[in-house]
Amino acid sequence: MKKTAVKIMLAAGLLASATLVGTQAQQNSPSKYCAAGNTVKFAGISWESGQFITEVLRNILEKGYGCKTEVIIGSTTVTETALINGDLHVWAEEWEGFNDIVIKGVKDGKAKLVGKILQGGTVEGWFVPRYLVEGDSARGIKALAPDLKSVSDLAKYKDLFKDDENPNMSRLLGCVSGWVCDKTNDGKLTAYKLNSMYQQFRPGSQAALDASVASAFQQGKPILFYYWAPTSLLGKYDVIQLKEPKYNAKCYELEKANDPKACASATPSATLRINLNADFAKSDAALTRFFGKTSFSLNQLQKAILRISEDKISASDAAMDFLKNQKATWSKWVPAGVAQKLEASMMK
Repeated sequence: MKKTAVKIMLAAGLLASATLVGTQAQQNSPSKYCAAGNTVKFAGISWESGQFITEVLRNILEKGYGCKTEVIIGSTTVTETALINGDLHVWAEEWEGFNDIVIKGVKDGKAKLVGKILQGGTVEGWFVPRYLVEGDSARGIKALAPDLKSVSDLAKYKDLFKDDENPNMSRLLGCVSGWVCDKTNDGKLTAYKLNSMYQQFRPGSQAALDASVASAFQQGKPILFYYWAPTSLLGKYDVIQLKEPKYNAKCYELEKANDPKACASATPSATLRINLNADFAKSDAALTRFFGKTSFSLNQLQKAILRISEDKISASDAAMDFLKNQKATWSKWVPAGVAQKLEASMMK
């Protein structure tokens, strides 16, 4: 009985000690919100880049700022609404201008978009394999389209992309029916005067789109396809994005509507930002500054999500790898004291 009692007392002492250390870390936090013992609640994002960014932010908050954090799982609509209502605090990868709930939330002063988390913004357009343009001597592939640089060159190389189901036309492997880019791709074929030569093929799902692209690359075959970044697929394959005419807002709106009078325009790059509940942002200047400084290169995001997708590691593990190996990047986001605490925690 005495041994059991001693064990219980030791366990209780260790628990109390751990609780005290945790409490002290919070009390010493440069974050007012965390110092008060509050929990920062993140939205659970379903796609890989959003999951990775969420875990990077959580690790910095927990290990550098002494915060408690929690991830709340739900659909995009549910979690964005929860953030507007103050039940969530952070949406880690917000595509600015895409979500009506967020647009209204910002307008009403209930949400605040901060930072530019992807340097240069997103990428979206038409791609071909690099081996098609430059060849690949290691695989014995000759450059079949050495002058293919722009959408204006596609007429010259239409025979490379013949549609197996309609040999009189060439194929653009495009978007799943119902996606916004579905109509936009058709509008671009019209605007670029390619619709008499090319037609868009709509895969049944993103998985089918990815499988078609992967198959072409594995076999070293020509393929013209629509895609976007950051994504694991563009992190895996060496591609060339075809140049398009400069973005024109009016022309792009006509392309999106697949208007017969559509004029030529590239797709604008979207800005990726961190969405904060406005009251939370006002209550904690230190954390808001941190979120506002967070920024990744496209290469950093592509590598991380490729590891999650291909190597089957967790977003949390990918985040820790980033923090251990990319101090030159993340140390610019936080005060020196926070950086020291975070680095010390990773050495244990």
